[in-house]
This record gives sequence, structure tokens and C-alpha cells, in this order.
Amino acid sequence: MFTGIIEGLGEVVSIQKEGENTHFSLKSTITNELKIDQSLAHNGVCLTVVVIDGDIYTVTAIKETLDKSNLGELNIGNKVNLERAMLANGRFDGHVVQGHVDQTANCVNLKEEDGSWVYTFEYETSGNVTVEKGSITINGVSLTVVNSKENQFSACIIPYTKEHTTFNTLQIGDKVNLEFDIVGKYVARLLRKN
Repeated sequence: MFTGIIEGLGEVVSIQKEGENTHFSLKSTITNELKIDQSLAHNGVCLTVVVIDGDIYTVTAIKETLDKSNLGELNIGNKVNLERAMLANGRFDGHVVQGHVDQTANCVNLKEEDGSWVYTFEYETSGNVTVEKGSITINGVSLTVVNSKENQFSACIIPYTKEHTTFNTLQIGDKVNLEFDIVGKYVARLLRKN
């Protein structure tokens, strides 16, 4: 389980295909704190550390992960948001995040508002919904939904978040990973059954 509080950024230094799998090697300031077989969220996608070599580690993504997230679009030099799984005795600062991306969305608007930024995202109809003032995970970052509409919502980013996550390079047209609030997903599913 994760909380959506980003610990740092990883830079992609190598991408190797093996069948339908892709091995991503990344350089990060937290590599020395990782261990083999550890869960680590990359732009909100939970992947397992399989190799550590100095300050570079490797994870493997299967075809399903590449198809349903933005990881398949990564290139060497791209950066991703990183978060290690939550410790059982850790502080719970964000919200419950599983590291299972539900779908992607596109950034359709971006505007600065008095020192902060408002990003608007559109996603395909899928049964997933956002709730005004509810939680959403965007590229692994725990955020609060504003302006919730059908298949569209916005999120406000403070300067600290913009500076310390991949929001500092996110532009209109970019694809992001979404993990909808787990409570909202179960409620929506129950309502659809009735």
C-alpha cells in the first residue's frame, strides 16, 4: 500500500525489451535505500525491484501495465515520481493508494492561479468517477479533486508539489496515470449492481 506522497524522482537510464516485458533501469537518490523484491511505485504503478547496481536499479513491467499506464511511453532521460510502500508504523499523510493504475487521462488545460497551478484532465468513459473534494492519484501523487465533471476534473498544485514531482514538466496533451479513490470505486461498483 502507498499513500501518494512522493519521495523523489527516478531518471530512466535504460529500457530493455524482453518478449512482451520491458525492463526499466533508473537512477535515483533513494536507490541505496532499496532492496531486491521491494515494491516501488513509479508514476503510481507498483513495480518490483529486481536488480540493484550502485545508484541504478531495475524494475520490470508486463504488457498489461504498459498498455494501461503511461510507462510504455517512457524514454531514456524521462523522470518518474517514486514512492516506496508504506511502513506499518508510518505516518499516513496522503490517502489509501494501491499502486494499481485504473486508466490514463490527458492534461487538457493548465493555468497559474496566484502562485499555484490548476491542471485539468479528461479521461475516457470507464465507470470510474471523481467526487468533488475527494481523493485522486495522478502519476502517483495524492491530490484533491476540484471541478469534478463527467470524465473530467481538475487538481490544484502548490509550488512545493510542482517543484518536487513530475508536475514541473507536465504540459497540455501529456498522458498521466490515474488511480481513483478506492472507497469511491467500491461504492460506484455497488451502485452499478443495484
